[in-house]
Amino acid sequence: MTRLPATRYRLAIFDFDGTLADSLPWFRSSFDDMVARFNLTPVPAEEMEGLRGLSAREIMARLNVSKWQLPDIVSDMRKRKLAAASEISLFNDIPAMLTELQHLGIKVAIVSSDSEASVRKVLGAATTLITRFDCGAAMFGKHWKFRRVARRLSVTPSETICIGDEIRDIEAAQAAGMDSGAVAWGYALPAALQAAGPTHFFNSIEEMTQRLAAAK
Repeated sequence: MTRLPATRYRLAIFDFDGTLADSLPWFRSSFDDMVARFNLTPVPAEEMEGLRGLSAREIMARLNVSKWQLPDIVSDMRKRKLAAASEISLFNDIPAMLTELQHLGIKVAIVSSDSEASVRKVLGAATTLITRFDCGAAMFGKHWKFRRVARRLSVTPSETICIGDEIRDIEAAQAAGMDSGAVAWGYALPAALQAAGPTHFFNSIEEMTQRLAAAK
């Protein structure tokens, strides 16, 4: 990958599942079991794709997830995800992209609802390219972790971009006073992400690298 010029961003905070890791197939294979285990409202196969156009709160309402159930569901999914980590891989070109951001002087952090152990296992050798991890985020608590990561790395919100594949990632970045980036290859449908108003929308990993490098 060609060396790119300096950028105004000093920190890029990434979501993990669906953004750096190709975990959507695993999630789809685990979905029906999760619904049955927690006695949620089943979703017919023909409606599954439609869930990708909804926000996290809308999905919870569709499945009839109560607030008191949510922590148990998240905890259960973390445990099962860790057990299946060897079956999940990074998207192609992610290690090269992370390496290029390092060359640009952009620190990279990962803020995820997943466990740090699971994230590290999937990253493998690419773990060395990550400056900071802040995992185990609450479903709607990422903005607090965004702020904490930036503060601990001595980076201002205006110099930070938060990149993810769900509407809640965009909302969390906005709540933290940071720029947001949405990727087209993850969980949420591109149209739903664009409607949420991210600062940047990336159609490919190559485009993301180039636009982060060119940001002024």
